[in-house]
Amino acid sequence: MDWLYIVLPIAGFIVGAIIFFLVGVAYRKKVAEQAIGSAEQEAMRIVNEAIKGGESKKREMLLEAKEEIHKSRTEYEKEVKERRADLTKQERRLQQKEESLDKKMDNYERKEEELHKKQQAVAATQEEVNLVKKSQLEMLEKISGLTQEEAKTYLLKNIETEARHDAAVRLKEIDAELKEEADERAREIISIAIQRCAADHAAEATVSVVSLPNDEMKGRIIGREGRNIRTLETITGVDLIIDDTPEAITVSSFEPVRREIARLALEKLIADGRIHPTRIEDMVEKARREVEQTIRKEGERAAFETGINGLHPELIKLLGRQKYRTSYGQNVLNHSIEVAHIAGLLASELGVDVPLAKRAGLLHDLGKSVDHEMEGSHVQLGAELARKYRESPEVVHAIEAHHGDVEATSVIDCLVQAADAISAARPGARRENVENYIRRLEKLEELTNSYPGVEKAYAIQAGREVRIMVKPEEVTEDNMVLLAHDIAKKIETEMEYPGQIKVNVIRETKAVEYAK
Repeated sequence: MDWLYIVLPIAGFIVGAIIFFLVGVAYRKKVAEQAIGSAEQEAMRIVNEAIKGGESKKREMLLEAKEEIHKSRTEYEKEVKERRADLTKQERRLQQKEESLDKKMDNYERKEEELHKKQQAVAATQEEVNLVKKSQLEMLEKISGLTQEEAKTYLLKNIETEARHDAAVRLKEIDAELKEEADERAREIISIAIQRCAADHAAEATVSVVSLPNDEMKGRIIGREGRNIRTLETITGVDLIIDDTPEAITVSSFEPVRREIARLALEKLIADGRIHPTRIEDMVEKARREVEQTIRKEGERAAFETGINGLHPELIKLLGRQKYRTSYGQNVLNHSIEVAHIAGLLASELGVDVPLAKRAGLLHDLGKSVDHEMEGSHVQLGAELARKYRESPEVVHAIEAHHGDVEATSVIDCLVQAADAISAARPGARRENVENYIRRLEKLEELTNSYPGVEKAYAIQAGREVRIMVKPEEVTEDNMVLLAHDIAKKIETEMEYPGQIKVNVIRETKAVEYAK
C-alpha cells in the first residue's frame, strides 16, 4: 500500500500540470484572438485611408496630366505656326528664284542667238580676210619675185643673223660683267691668300755635288781598277761623275732618294777615310737608315705644319719622300705644304671645309713620290695611293682633278687647282728648260692657227698671251667673241701651262684709195 502514497501525489501533480497547461492555452488563445481582431481593425483602417489617399492622388495626377497635355498642345500649335511661316517664306523665295532663273534663261538664249550671228559674221569676215591675204601674197610674190617658202627662208635667215648678233653682244656684255666681278673677287681672295702664305723658293736640280778635301780623294773613291766606284754605283743605283772639277764629285740620278743615300754615304766615307767595298756597304746601309728616318720626320713635319691629323703612316712616309723630289726645280714637299696652306686660306675666304681643303692640297702630288718606280702619271698613282690608304672620296677626286684629268665637281677640287697654280706660277718657284718652253709656244700658235679665218697668231709674254689677227672679210665683229671663246676652251682642253693664257682676237678693217 506504500506505493499508493507515492503514485497518488505524482498523479495529482500530473493532472494539475495538465489543467494548468490547458488553462494557459485557452488564455493565450483568447489573447491572440483579441490581437488578431485589433490587427484586422487596424488593417481595415489603413486600407480605407489608402483608398481615400489613392483617389485623391489619382485626381491630382489626372489634373497634372491634363495641364501637361494642354501645355504640349499649345507648344505644338505654336511650332506648327512657325513652321508654316517658314514654309511660306521658302515658297516665296523659291518662287522669286524661279522667276529670276526664267529671266536669266531668256537672256542667255538671246545672247546665244546674238553670239551665233556674230560667229557667222566673223566667219564671213575671215573668209574675206583670207581672200585678201591670198591676193596680197600673190601680189607680193609677183612684186618681190620670191615664193612664199623663199621669203620665209629669207626672213628666217635675217632673224637668225639678228639673233646671232644679239647673242654675241649679250654674251660679250655678260662675259665682261662676270669677268669684272669674278676677277675682282678672285684677285682679292688670291691676294689675301698669297699675302698670308709667303714662302721662299729655291730651284733644285737632279744632281748633287759632294765636296772633297783634296783631289787625291778622287782616286781613293775610284779605287783599284775602279772597284770602289763600281760598288758604290751598284749598291746605290746612281752615277758618279768624276771630272776635272777641282775637289768635287757629282752624284747624278733621277731618283732623289737614291741620290741622297749616295751623297750621305760618300760624305761619311770621306770623313771616315777608309774606303773599300765592305766599308761602302756599311756606310750605304747607315745612310739608308738615316734617309728613312729623315723621310718619316719630314712627313710628320708636313702634317704638323698644315695641321692635318689621322694620316696613315704609309702616307706620312710618302709625303716625306717628296723632300727629295723636284718638279721643274721646285721641291715637291715644300710645294705640297704651300698648296695646303693656300687651299686652306682660300677655303676660309669662301666659307667651305678648311681641313678638307688642306688635306687635299697636301696630298695632291702624292703620286710624285713613286712615279719614278711605278708606271702611270702622278695623278693616277696619287689617286690610287689615297684610295688604298682609305682617304675620303672628296680627297681622291681632288687629286684626280687637280690637273684636269677628270672634271672638277666640287669647290674643293677648284680650290686645289687654284692653289696648285698659284704655288707653281709664283716667280722663282719653278724653272722650265728652253726646249719645253719653245715647244709649248709653238703648240699654242699651231693650235690657234688651225681655226678658219685666223690670219696670224703670236704667242707673247712668255706664253701668257696669244694675239690673233683675223681676216675681216671672213670673221665678223660678232663672230670675234665666239672665236675667242672657242679658242680659249680648246687651249684649256689640249694644253698644260702654268697660270692663265689671255686670248686676244684683233680684227682690223682697212680702206685704201689713191689720189690721182
